Amino acid sequence: MKKSIFAFASLLLLLGTFLSTAVFAEEHAYAAIEHTSAAIAQGKAGKAPALVEHAEKALEHAKMAENVALGHSKTQMQSAVKALEKAINVGKTGDAKTATESTEEALGFLQAGNK
Repeated sequence: MKKSIFAFASLLLLLGTFLSTAVFAEEHAYAAIEHTSAAIAQGKAGKAPALVEHAEKALEHAKMAENVALGHSKTQMQSAVKALEKAINVGKTGDAKTATESTEEALGFLQAGNK
């Protein structure tokens, strides 16, 4: 009886840890999506510095989501991080159009990884 109670308690602890990690990743993914969307809007307006500002915030959240994500979601978050890094680097050169394209790519990865 004690073994089954211990096993059940362990299972609940593992499940709780998994669910809290998933929620943590989801919160950061949502924040990354919000900032990425704002970066896209700024890029479409031709405002490369503002795009970079939002993309940097999105990158912070995407990295946090990547750290706790698992499986397919982790792969998508890794791709989003790479696309955001590219958008930031290109945006710093003043090329809002190309930076926006990279940011849109990142948004697709973030959305796919947050399902």
